[in-house]
Order: sequence, then C-alpha cells, then structure tokens
Amino acid sequence: MGKRYLCDYCDRSFQDNMHNRKKHLNGVQHHRAKKAWFDLFRDAALILADEQAKKPCRKFLQTGQCVFGMNCRFSHLTEEDMERLKEQIEEERRAREDPSEARKSTERSIEDWLARREKRSEATDSSSILQVEGAESSFGSELPAQFMSFPDLPASLLPPPPGGWKDVPVTEWG
Repeated sequence: MGKRYLCDYCDRSFQDNMHNRKKHLNGVQHHRAKKAWFDLFRDAALILADEQAKKPCRKFLQTGQCVFGMNCRFSHLTEEDMERLKEQIEEERRAREDPSEARKSTERSIEDWLARREKRSEATDSSSILQVEGAESSFGSELPAQFMSFPDLPASLLPPPPGGWKDVPVTEWG
C-alpha cells in the first residue's frame, strides 16, 4: 500500500499520487470545504456586510433548516443575530479606539468574578482544610496569602504541615 494523502479541509484520505491529488484539489467539494474553513475566521464586520447584502432564506425562516446549509446563497441570520453582530462590531470598534476602556471592562469583570469567588469561599470556609493565612512551612518561609485562599487544593499542592513531613523509612525498589 502506497503513501496516503489526508486533506485537512475535507477530512478525506486517498492514495497520494499526482493525478489523485490534482483531481481532489481542483474539485468542487474541496473548494467548498476550504471556503467554509476560512469563513470561520472572518471579521464580524465582513460577515455582517455579506449577510445584509443577501435576501433572507424563506426555507430557513419557515422550517429552521435549509438543505444547502453554509452553501446557501440566502441569509440564515435572524434580526436578533444581526443586532448581536452589530453590537459585537461596536464593542470591537470601541476597544480599538480606546484600549484603556477595554481594560477597565475586563478588570471590572475580573473583580466581579473575584468578589463572587470570595463570597463562595466564605460559605465553604468552615470546611476548609487549609490553615489560617500566614502559616509557615517546614522550611521557615511564609506562604503568600493568595495560596491560602484556595479551599479546594489537591493534596499535592497543599502546604507542608507546621511540623514538617513525617520521616518515611527508605525502601529499595527492584
């Protein structure tokens, strides 16, 4: 059995020779699969412009399905989808114009997440196996406070006990 060629776009494998590869790469199925792949990475503004230029697909609007799928020449986006795309484009434009504003919104969301996490950890604090902040390891160095705020660390990441680890007798293997 000779070498085989796997087309990443089409997810098809065939015997690799010049004739087969050329036939596949020039085929309609390969071109459609390649276009669908690159369409996944298009900018939201381009998608919106393309979809606004198309007429709505009657079959998709009536049944929610279209036999042509991504290859349909009509638009499958609803008015709500169009509005979401416009909002996404506006957010991207604002982020490009004022990067500090984008950081503030990110910081706000991170702060909200941290606040919710803190509330959740306070509720489970009584069952925490970690000790009070400022516990010292057997090496005499203080652990940072952020390490002590995680109530559900696995055993491998827990700080050593205050007295150090117990001495385990050495056994030889093999």
